[in-house]
Amino acid sequence: MEKDTVALVTGGSKGLGRALVLALLDRSWTVITDGRTAADLDRLERRAEDRPGRLVTVRGDVTDPAHRAELVAAVAAEGRLDLLVNNASTLGVTPLTGLMSQPGSALIDVLATNLIAPHDLAVELVPFLRRSRGVLINITSDAAVEGYSGWGPYGASKSALEQWSNVLAAEESDLSVYWVDPGDLRTDLHQAAFPGEDISDRPLPEVAIPGLLHLVEQRPPSGRAKALAVAVGGQRP
Repeated sequence: MEKDTVALVTGGSKGLGRALVLALLDRSWTVITDGRTAADLDRLERRAEDRPGRLVTVRGDVTDPAHRAELVAAVAAEGRLDLLVNNASTLGVTPLTGLMSQPGSALIDVLATNLIAPHDLAVELVPFLRRSRGVLINITSDAAVEGYSGWGPYGASKSALEQWSNVLAAEESDLSVYWVDPGDLRTDLHQAAFPGEDISDRPLPEVAIPGLLHLVEQRPPSGRAKALAVAVGGQRP
C-alpha cells in the first residue's frame, strides 16, 4: 500500500482490532486507533515500533461524543481516509443472562457501543471515504443471525448493525461496505462471555486477518462475509 493510505480501526488496543492494526502497519498504512485504557494503548505502541507504518492512538470510549470528535479530528489531520473499521464492541451485562432478566436500559447501553457509535462515526467519516472510494468494515458476529441463550442484547445489536450495513451498501454504491463475522476467537470479549472457562481451544484473532485484508485489498462486491471462509477462498461476501 502507499505510504499515505490511512485507516481508522476502533477498539484497536487489543484482540481482533490490535491484530488488524499491526497487520496494516506491516503494510505501511497510517493507522488511527483507540482504546479505553492507557496501558493497552502503551502495549500496542510498543508492538508497533519498527514497523513500516505509522500509528496514531487516541484514548477514549466510542460512546463518548467528545472522543468520537477526537477520532474525526485525527482523520482530518491526515487529510484522507481509505478504511474505516468499526470493531469496538461490548457484550453488555456479564455474566451473560437471559433477556427477561434484563431491563431495557441494558439493551440501550449495548446499542450505544455496537450500533450508535458506528453510525455517528460513519456520518462524519463517510465523506472522507467517498473521496478515496474507500472501504467500511463493520465487525459483526454469528450471534447476529443465530439464537444463543444469554446473547440477546449483543446479538440484537449486531443484527441491527448488519442491516444498517446492508442499507449503507445500497445507498453508497461507490464504497465497499462489508459486515464481517470474524469467527469464534480467543479474545477478552469472548472470555468475558464465559468467565472462568478455558477458551484456549479457540484460535487467536490473527487467523481472521487474512480474510479482512482480502476484502480491503481485493474489494469484492459489498456484503456479509465470514472472515475465516474468505481467508481460505471458500466464500464471497
